[in-house]
Amino acid sequence: MSPVAVDVGEIVRLRTERPEAVAEAAAHRKRRPLVGDTGRLMIVAADHPARGALGVGGDRLAMANRADLLERLCLALSRPGVDGVLATADILDDLLLLGALDGKVVMGSMNRGGLQGSVFEMDDRFTGHRAEDIERLNFDAGKLLLRIDYDDPGSLATLETTARAIDDMAARQLPLFVEPFISRRTPEGKVKNDLSAEAVTRSIAIASGLGGTSAYTWLKLPVTDNPDDMAEVMETSTLPAVLLGGEVGGDQDGAYEKWRGALQLPTVRGLVVGRSLLYPADGDVTAAVDTAVGLL
Repeated sequence: MSPVAVDVGEIVRLRTERPEAVAEAAAHRKRRPLVGDTGRLMIVAADHPARGALGVGGDRLAMANRADLLERLCLALSRPGVDGVLATADILDDLLLLGALDGKVVMGSMNRGGLQGSVFEMDDRFTGHRAEDIERLNFDAGKLLLRIDYDDPGSLATLETTARAIDDMAARQLPLFVEPFISRRTPEGKVKNDLSAEAVTRSIAIASGLGGTSAYTWLKLPVTDNPDDMAEVMETSTLPAVLLGGEVGGDQDGAYEKWRGALQLPTVRGLVVGRSLLYPADGDVTAAVDTAVGLL
């Protein structure tokens, strides 16, 4: 499937015999500006596994096979118009060893401690990249998840650590993509994100005001339940924003149409999409990625 054949044995050999190869590859990686001449961003996301979120559609372990995931990522990154990748350290280290990140935007995922389905899911600890790691590895940006449940005290801890992460990244002049949601638990205990216009508006207002400066803050936002509400919702902030993909089920075309409309709004600068492009319902990663790029 991928133009880059992933040799797991070679990756393991390097990790075993020359672990310093990761740092060497990061130091020698060819970099680029965050936003190119088009002013748009197309990022492929693959930071889900570290939160224990491996499922796609009806397959609960779809993202569990690392060689398969890396091949899908290499294929996506090879397509024209794809600017870069968002992932945790283990995946980015693999991609560095594969030489797949030259000339790409590399975004480190910072908080993955709110494991999917756990009782502490809202207390989303920063278990991934730190600001100093992103700087040391010559990566280009960071991303964090901020879910706010008014009934869960764990959300307050996440709010505070998010603000400090924004400060730490801004001190290094590194962009940070904040993905906010108003969330709640269902009677069955499952965390559900509220995508109503009011909830998304509140999440934008809260996230935009965190930290000592917003100069390096971007927003990573969902399309509202009613896509027609997005124009008014996006008037909540002047921070640049990208749209996230989320679960699209079998309605890939419907997802494209929602993104197409929202991408016309002045603060929306691109897409950060993962599972719906890497694991499309019809299995055609190339077509899914190329269609998404075409929306920009």
